[in-house]
Amino acid sequence: MRIMGLDYGSKTVGVAVSDTLMYTAQGVEIIRRERENKLRRTYARLEELVKEYDVGRIVLGFPKNMNNTEGERCARVKEFGSNVKRRTGLPVVLWDERLTTVAAERSMEETGVRDRKRFVDEIAAMFILQGYLDSQRK
Repeated sequence: MRIMGLDYGSKTVGVAVSDTLMYTAQGVEIIRRERENKLRRTYARLEELVKEYDVGRIVLGFPKNMNNTEGERCARVKEFGSNVKRRTGLPVVLWDERLTTVAAERSMEETGVRDRKRFVDEIAAMFILQGYLDSQRK
């Protein structure tokens, strides 16, 4: 079994999965869509990836504000998470994702990635999942 990490955005979903021992997170892909509310293909692709990687749990980045309050994006993420749970039958854990996109940007800048916009959601999903995996080992 593996754990899947998701970074949900208005037009993309970054996807990462753990190794089978659940120590490390690896990026898988970025699911892109033309409009924010067009999610049918996104859900279908997530179902395919859940089966392909034998996923048993999903960790979904939860975009709290820096002052720990929940804004409008949190409501959209909760709704997305509920739909993912219903479609996959798997537990969905909301995980505080504050600063993961910033960390992903910095990491790519430091390693010389030029087309950062193309990869930031996948890297953010990796940071979300890795944070969760690390917390489970403590």
